[in-house]
Amino acid sequence: MSLSKEAVLPAWGYAVAGATGAVLANASVYPLDIVKTRLQVQVKKKKVPTEGVLVSEDPEKQIPPPPEPEHYTSTLDAIKRIKEKEGIAGLYAGMPGSLIGVASTNFAYFYWYTFVRTYYLSLQAASSSSLGTVAELSLGAVAGALAQLFTIPVAVVTTRQQTSEKANRKDLISTAKEVIAEDSWTGLWSGLKASLVLVVNPAITYGAYQRCRDGFFPGKKNLKPMEAFFLGALSKALATFATQPLIVAKVGLQSNPPPGQKKFKSFVEVMKYIVHHEGPFGLYKGIGPQLMKALLVQGLLMMTKERVELIFLLMYRWLIKKIAARKL
Repeated sequence: MSLSKEAVLPAWGYAVAGATGAVLANASVYPLDIVKTRLQVQVKKKKVPTEGVLVSEDPEKQIPPPPEPEHYTSTLDAIKRIKEKEGIAGLYAGMPGSLIGVASTNFAYFYWYTFVRTYYLSLQAASSSSLGTVAELSLGAVAGALAQLFTIPVAVVTTRQQTSEKANRKDLISTAKEVIAEDSWTGLWSGLKASLVLVVNPAITYGAYQRCRDGFFPGKKNLKPMEAFFLGALSKALATFATQPLIVAKVGLQSNPPPGQKKFKSFVEVMKYIVHHEGPFGLYKGIGPQLMKALLVQGLLMMTKERVELIFLLMYRWLIKKIAARKL
């Protein structure tokens, strides 16, 4: 029996390959990340003529309602208006923190996924490396939960940066301090429950990726770049449609609340607020750029990851041979 990649490459190799692919993929489409975040946090409230107005006989003493936050009508409208208001740099706000978060999350995910998958297979009586769909999803969920526990603070800080006005936007460390000052250290783990629920997203993604890979390319160890891109995009599309309401709720928890609204305490509260003001379809706002970003990022990620894994595999085998030759 020939040695498979899973049997040769250690967990850190898959982790570095996944983190590298994720950083390159996310950096290439980062403006879509800004747009989908802005679209997901905006809430178009129902119009109430006298809401927020202090009625007084003296017109000068009347207090006008606070100005409505900017409302984007589409992906292109958001890109255009962000560029006009903040310049090209506005489309890359919070990028350093985002890429740090992407690298750490994907490194942690792929490391734990490889670790728990290898451990699970070692417990099986059969020597086959094939797993059922339920097992793949379960292992992906465990790996995702472990990754989220360690990396969610970076996501909280990045979301705050992306949704802040240009005049109020701070660097990564200052934003983290602001979150801590407002909500103590626990504020850095805002949306943790939603994030733990959302581990089904990468679980569905990589579970579907493995299933589709076995279905479309059975027995093929090394995929071509476009084959990996196709499988990555297809699997992420399925996961995104299934979990979009939770993604919107998570972003709402991690960003500043709308004017006049107290800070949300749970993702259920965010979802109720959105449905009340925008209807059920409000839970799918930002699905355009979210899906576009997801397809491109996941396709590029898996395409890059497959190449980096192959390079690491060749380097690792060469190193093992060198070590073995010295011992002889």
